[in-house]
This record gives sequence, C-alpha cells and structure tokens, in this order.
Amino acid sequence: MKPIETGRLIIRNWEDQDRDLFFEINSDDRVMAFFPFRRDRAQSDEFMDRIRAEIATRGYGFAALELKETGETIGFAGLMPTGIVPSLAEGCVEIGWRLAPRFWGKGYATEAAERLLAFGFEDLELPEIVSFAVWNNHASTAVMRRIGMVADPTGDFDHPNVPDTHPHLKRHVLYRLDASAWRTRKKAG
Repeated sequence: MKPIETGRLIIRNWEDQDRDLFFEINSDDRVMAFFPFRRDRAQSDEFMDRIRAEIATRGYGFAALELKETGETIGFAGLMPTGIVPSLAEGCVEIGWRLAPRFWGKGYATEAAERLLAFGFEDLELPEIVSFAVWNNHASTAVMRRIGMVADPTGDFDHPNVPDTHPHLKRHVLYRLDASAWRTRKKAG
C-alpha cells in the first residue's frame, strides 16, 4: 500500500513499531465497548500480521493512522471487503476506523474516512462503500453521517459473528454511500 496523506495524517500499512498501539486499541474496554471480545497480545499480534499481509496483497485494508506532526500511530482506518451484511453482495467494501481514546474527539476518524472515500471511489473505482455499527454506537454513526453516508434501515441486520451471549451487540445499522452521491457531495462541498 502506498501511503495516503491527509492534512494531519498518514494512512499506511502496519509496521512492527505499531504493535503496542494495535494491542492497546484491541484490548481497551472503551475502544471495544461495541465488540463482544478483547484481544490478548498474541491475538492482537496475529490480527495485525494478517491485516498487514492483506494490505500488502490487496493494496488496501484497515491501515495504520500516523500523525504527521509527531509520527505517532493513533489507531486505524480503512476499506475492507465484507461478506457479513446479509442484504449486500459478497465482496462489498466497508469503511471502518478505531482510535485510541486519547485521540477521540479531534476529527481524526472523519479526516481519514473522507480521504479513504476519495481513494475508494477515485482510485479503486468502487460503485459503493458501506459502513455498519451496533445500533447505539452513536460516535461511529455520527462519523458515517459526517462523511455523507446515509442510513439504510432496510439493511439493518443481526451481526452473524456476535455470539448470543451478547444480545445487546447483535443488532447493527447499515449506512451506504454510492459513487454518484459522493461525487455530487464533493462538487457541492
């Protein structure tokens, strides 16, 4: 993956020095409040190795976010093919993000997501990008709305990978943005 820049961020593939931050965001109760699991260090390292290899092969994925000013890694954002949403075709591409809490509320997720939409629609020529979150994850759905995504209640679903032991995390809302709507929004902005 060739690094992608925003005003304040570099979106790039994972590097070994990112392991501590990656473990932090995948084990923190606040970050993972809408997930039914936390990863220990070995699981986190394995997950990072897997997504790093996928990015190297595919050219995109859930990539590291680095602050230009300090070189510090703050979390991730990216595009990833998904087959989880029952109403969507296999391979539809989702956009997602996860940041360490000390970087919340600074607009980094929105900034990265805006740039990733441009990458997805312009470089990858995707027809549509989707996002989904637990129904009451208001922070994530607020980012979705800020980047121009629109709720599609007909596509809301129970996440197949959330165990029945966590019923409050099963229901997910679906947001969508197609290339045409993105281009219209870009021209108006």
